[in-house]
Amino acid sequence: MKAMILAAGRGTRMAPLTDNCPKPLLPLAGKPLIVHHIEKLVAAGITELVINHAWLGHMLEQRLGDGSALGAQIQYSPEARALETGGGILHALPLLTAAGQEPFLLVNGDVWTDWDYQQALQVSLANDLAHVWLVDNPEHNPAGDFTLRDGRVLSGGNIHHDRLTFSGLSVLRPQLFDAQEAGAFPLAHLLRRAMDAGRVGGTHLRQRWVDVGTPQRLTELDDYLRTTAL
Repeated sequence: MKAMILAAGRGTRMAPLTDNCPKPLLPLAGKPLIVHHIEKLVAAGITELVINHAWLGHMLEQRLGDGSALGAQIQYSPEARALETGGGILHALPLLTAAGQEPFLLVNGDVWTDWDYQQALQVSLANDLAHVWLVDNPEHNPAGDFTLRDGRVLSGGNIHHDRLTFSGLSVLRPQLFDAQEAGAFPLAHLLRRAMDAGRVGGTHLRQRWVDVGTPQRLTELDDYLRTTAL
């Protein structure tokens, strides 16, 4: 299985930290945030990686190179302008499907989790187009995103009771993007369409998970990781 790490966002909420540094390279417990992902992917046996980039993307390529120093094989999908999550994946799809139409693991580059990425290898999509991992709603997303019922993910549901938040981790079939026109668009649009067709499974991720979207969350997570490493 290949994996794609989404790393093209400007990270405006992280300013001024991201004025001269792409968000995936922000330091977290002594190494860039994106390196945490790469190391966990390699440890799970997932070594063929695709990384998209836009804002200061050349710095990502300079820092990570071909990935060999981390035990990975990295290909890059540069974007002249950020294509959002869905558009970025569609643009990178030729790299992800060069050897066939196998499902791939998608990782949002600005989250952190101690979840074992090897669990992605154990997912059987059967007739599904996607399998997503959902987390308890954090303070910054109290209404949640999707509903999980008996292993199936629904786009609707009671906002106050049973909705969960998309973790940014998913296994996707390339066919999810069939007939989709190139350009900037969110992945959620395609996921909701597949959910309405009954073709998205899901799992409640109960491990520690953080959306590293603000300087405060970055600092808090950095403190946590340095403390637990002692």
